[in-house]
Amino acid sequence: MVSLEKLLRVSNRRKHMLLRRNALDTLGVGDMGAGMSGVSHSPHSRITLFRNSRLERLTIISFTAFAVLWALLLPAIMLAGLVWGPTRWALALVALGLVIWSLAEYLLHRYVFHFEARSPMLRRAVFIIHGNHHANSNDPLRNLMPPIISIPVGGLVWAISWWAAGPAGTWILLGFMSGYVAYDVVHYACHQFPMKGRLGRMLKTHHMRHHHLRVRGNYAITGMIWDRAFATRISSVGDD
Repeated sequence: MVSLEKLLRVSNRRKHMLLRRNALDTLGVGDMGAGMSGVSHSPHSRITLFRNSRLERLTIISFTAFAVLWALLLPAIMLAGLVWGPTRWALALVALGLVIWSLAEYLLHRYVFHFEARSPMLRRAVFIIHGNHHANSNDPLRNLMPPIISIPVGGLVWAISWWAAGPAGTWILLGFMSGYVAYDVVHYACHQFPMKGRLGRMLKTHHMRHHHLRVRGNYAITGMIWDRAFATRISSVGDD
């Protein structure tokens, strides 16, 4: 079993040389109107995704802004459930939403964030969505999903939940978005904090293996059970 400290050093230089070449030569980001300055592992050398400064600002969010945003939105969703969808099944629906998020977290990461696109336009889209994170994984302003993505996704989930369960579907949304916020906080912590406790170290090691050993595995962040269920768990350096 490889230690976390050793894991973070495994082929690190070679990994980022390949990421840089992939970003600059294969993805063709610069040819499609987006500048790319200094792909690196340093959080102080941020990848520029858009030349338009307004668009670029929409791709980043600080942990403080994230915390304030969801400290307001999650209670607002709960209040909406109390007003529009009061039901004795509220806790069960919240639990259902959490389970749905947990599976969605795995499936989105595996099949959308790591989609192997053929066209330059789709490759660029995948890079903007997630590839830039692998190119500079410790950028604190890109370790959290910006609201330009998370809020519309939440609106879509609310619409589907309302269609499926009526106003009580708001409780499904609360569970789904609570799971999402927990996921993003854990993801941020994996990249920004030592996480030396037993649970924290397990979560961080699981995710760091995805970044530093093999991207085709360990897709889950909080719902690690799905990597076991779908046989994508990386348990050591020697796993194929």
